[in-house]
Amino acid sequence: MRRKGKAKAILLAVTVALVVATCLLSPQSKTSPSEPALSYPIVSTGQTECFDDEGRIIPPPKPGEPFYGQDAQIPQRSPAYRDNGDGTVTDLNTGLMWTRDPGPKKTYREAVEGASKCRVGGYTDWRLPTIKELYSLALFSGVDPRPDSKSPAGVRPFIDTRYFVFRYGDVEKGERIIDAQFVSATLYTGRTIDGAPMVFGFNFADGRLKAYPTSRMKFYALYVRGNPNYGKNKFHDNGDGTITDYATGLMWMKYDSGHLKAGPRGDGRMTWREALEWAANLTYAGYSDWRLPTAKELQSIVDYSRSPDATQSPAIDPVFEVTTIVNERGEKDFPYYWTSTSFSRGQEAVYIAFGRGLGWVFNPRLGQRVLVDIHGAGCQRSDPKKGDPRQYPYGRGPQGDVVRIYNFARCVRNIYPEPRSERSQGFLLPIVAWLH
Repeated sequence: MRRKGKAKAILLAVTVALVVATCLLSPQSKTSPSEPALSYPIVSTGQTECFDDEGRIIPPPKPGEPFYGQDAQIPQRSPAYRDNGDGTVTDLNTGLMWTRDPGPKKTYREAVEGASKCRVGGYTDWRLPTIKELYSLALFSGVDPRPDSKSPAGVRPFIDTRYFVFRYGDVEKGERIIDAQFVSATLYTGRTIDGAPMVFGFNFADGRLKAYPTSRMKFYALYVRGNPNYGKNKFHDNGDGTITDYATGLMWMKYDSGHLKAGPRGDGRMTWREALEWAANLTYAGYSDWRLPTAKELQSIVDYSRSPDATQSPAIDPVFEVTTIVNERGEKDFPYYWTSTSFSRGQEAVYIAFGRGLGWVFNPRLGQRVLVDIHGAGCQRSDPKKGDPRQYPYGRGPQGDVVRIYNFARCVRNIYPEPRSERSQGFLLPIVAWLH
């Protein structure tokens, strides 16, 4: 017993030394030594595998190797929920409480009115979530069905079904498998296909965030309560070409890759692989730990009150500088930006559109396809990681999503020590368990 106690004491001392060394050797921000309570914490996308640009799963690349710095390699807050046993689920990261079961589909009006009538768990302060609140539940460990699929075999929802009730579209009722759009309270401020009102939603079947017509669709609806500050940014211009968001604990480049003439073409446009490499090798404003943001990180800086049509600006706070482009309709517009998050079995990567979400839609009156802002500025879709955009003259997918492949980038870094996750502290768990 005495020997075992001595061994434990030695191991405890070694463990403490390892923890201290880890803290001392970890890259520290010159902004603050410790992370305060954040009003808008960004949760991991749940992506754990690394991919190349052909959809193959690869070992985690090392610094200097191709495809280094993608989503699965970034320390993040692991999704964590608690089923409260009363029809509600608490997100332990964000402080938001959710209804567990969306119930039957509703019209947009029914979804809005249903919030004030909701009494799940005995609470009376339920609200329809903003698109940023709803997006906090997205998991990019999901696998999307093909638009014409008749069965959900081989696919996986983009939400944690251990905690939330999820249903694919009902084929027997004439729906598509992918018809599992969840509605938010965030209306689109721009003009879309016919001028009809549009509302943003996230599709937990196919992993896309789009604006949908409020009058011609039915949606699933989850209600939320708690943390009224979630989704509200606290931007500060540091005067050195960087912007700090004290709500999320992230620092952003004020300028994008277009302003810096980045990439092999010298105009800021890059393939996904090129964007990863540019971010990994970037030294900017005195920092060298920049990276390509995850889908959830990049979506956090979208300003859904702004759009090219409503405010003649990109969907982002004017504290940021955004490269102006000429879009496929020959009009002034703003770029799509790559994220580090892979999509659709790894062959594609997620982007966020800060300009119009263009798509080629068939107009029966004209008898031809027309290019319209079908999904709205602030939508999240995906592009092939490589290829020739000219192979997609009328886009792809049910709404003919414009394919660019050569998108822009805006890098990010943590201003506080990296969020602790199960991956980052796993090597200590067996030791701590043995000590107890």
